[in-house]
Amino acid sequence: MADPTSTKKPKSTSHPWLVVLIFAAFAITIFGVYLNFPEVSPDEKQHLKYPRNLEDAKQLGRVLSKYKENNYSVVLCGVIVVYCFLQSFAIPGSIFLTILSGYLFPFHVALLLVCSCSATGAVICYTISSLFGRSFVLQKFPERISKWQEDLSKHSDNFLNYMIFLRVTPIVPNWLINIASPVLDVPLSPFFWGTFLGVAPPSFLYIQAGSTLEQMTHTSVAWSWSSVALLGGSAVLSLAPILLKRKIKSD
Repeated sequence: MADPTSTKKPKSTSHPWLVVLIFAAFAITIFGVYLNFPEVSPDEKQHLKYPRNLEDAKQLGRVLSKYKENNYSVVLCGVIVVYCFLQSFAIPGSIFLTILSGYLFPFHVALLLVCSCSATGAVICYTISSLFGRSFVLQKFPERISKWQEDLSKHSDNFLNYMIFLRVTPIVPNWLINIASPVLDVPLSPFFWGTFLGVAPPSFLYIQAGSTLEQMTHTSVAWSWSSVALLGGSAVLSLAPILLKRKIKSD
């Protein structure tokens, strides 16, 4: 995986075999975690799968919570690997792992886990898009992409702030940001740190809601007027440095 703090972008040539290699590495790691998990009953075993809905998250949470005390590292590694896998291949379900993290771990551990996994998985998805899809898109839409790249380059000093803003707000889906960023020449460093910082406010809400997972009936319980205010305030703060720079230049 590319160094998340580097601004050097992966080459744009297509390497589909690397995508297969990344997928295989995840599959082997997940299987290794599964093998190291303690023996469970047949009823519990059926719930050892990544959650597709809230009920799946509840069932999985009950199983993991039961074995967490004596197998903390295995449970933690399992959540981390599956979370990164979902993010890396833009597979739906990470929201339920965010809620599940709030149920299984202390708040500060869960928040660090979610932010780190989101950023790491996003970088892997960025790398896959750059290695596998970037050259194809550039060949199909050279003029349009070139125009977008030129427009974005004018704001290169503010990529970090814009990335935080996009992650905080639901304007653009996260998977689309991950795939499009290398095509539009967004450097890897602001991409990584913008993701790490930007997913924190919405993750805060779902992790907090996850502490009451057993009582949850739908994921929207994490939202309220105070939640909207938190995200709105975070979005404004992410753009504040840009607005301040413009004001200073205009004076």
